[in-house]
Amino acid sequence: MLIKTPKSSDLKESEVTPENVYLNRRDLLKSLGFLGAGALLANSASANAIDWFSQEEKVKFKTTSLKYQADANSNNLSLTPESKVTTHNNFYEFGAQKQQPAELSQSFKVNPWQLTISGECDKPITLDYDDLTTMFALEERIYRLRCVEAWSMNIPWIGFSLADLLKKVSPNSSAKYVFFETLHDPVQMPGQANRRLGGGIAYPYVEGLRIDEAMNPLTLMSVGLYGKTLPPQNGAPIRLVVPWKYGFKSIKSIVSIKLVSEQPQTTWHKLAANEYGFYANVNPEHDHPRWSQASERHITSGGLFSRNRINTLPFNGYGEQVAHLYKGMDLRKYY
Repeated sequence: MLIKTPKSSDLKESEVTPENVYLNRRDLLKSLGFLGAGALLANSASANAIDWFSQEEKVKFKTTSLKYQADANSNNLSLTPESKVTTHNNFYEFGAQKQQPAELSQSFKVNPWQLTISGECDKPITLDYDDLTTMFALEERIYRLRCVEAWSMNIPWIGFSLADLLKKVSPNSSAKYVFFETLHDPVQMPGQANRRLGGGIAYPYVEGLRIDEAMNPLTLMSVGLYGKTLPPQNGAPIRLVVPWKYGFKSIKSIVSIKLVSEQPQTTWHKLAANEYGFYANVNPEHDHPRWSQASERHITSGGLFSRNRINTLPFNGYGEQVAHLYKGMDLRKYY
């Protein structure tokens, strides 16, 4: 599904990307087709952009490049450099330190892969590795990523709407929530095998959304970033991206999606419910118990700890598209 009719406040890719990079990438997307996923190099953090494409084997796809922002004050944000998107990560399955996922995930194998969609639906399905990149038209979307730790990035993702996937399985009237689960493989994921390395989390990592959140057009299943397949430290081969929520909601390396009738328990909420709510909507007026959420350090091309402090926006700037989902809710109670 292509998202239609951008709002007047939407940020265009040409406004946030250096012009030569913007033109080169868009020309590449227009002129080349998408290579069958079996040949993608998802386990290489330094893969060249040409990994996405082949002149011999083409499957045509449409892309749209949209930036959703409800506040014009955010229009000056630049894209976070790819090198920082792929080296500054929270993916505790590969270590709790920011550099560890990139260091410890490079032997991670993503093919074969199975993603099962089941539960309260009429047509459960299982997707294989190739299905993840060929079953739906792929879109490029520039989204802000806001971490609960008060840092942020601006990332060009490639993927498809979660709504399209869920419609394929025909949810029934009992489907009120969507429950996600990450791969559990302690052999490949050292943070799962070593509790200290993995931050003391009980694995597998699980997350959840309300069904209307999952069906919102902004909610993305991502299979790539910066014109390439996802590297393992960013959640290869498929991850969730929910741009109006804190980053821990955007679960990585997903193997199971279940439609359920009751609100599911989620990893960080189980670990510390007073710090990590189920909804996890970005809210500058609701502080984390140990730090303010009123502002964030936006990671740019400067040094990792360069002073680039910006004000945090309600719903991460996407309120125009999602605030109606929470009409009448006390967002301090349902944080």
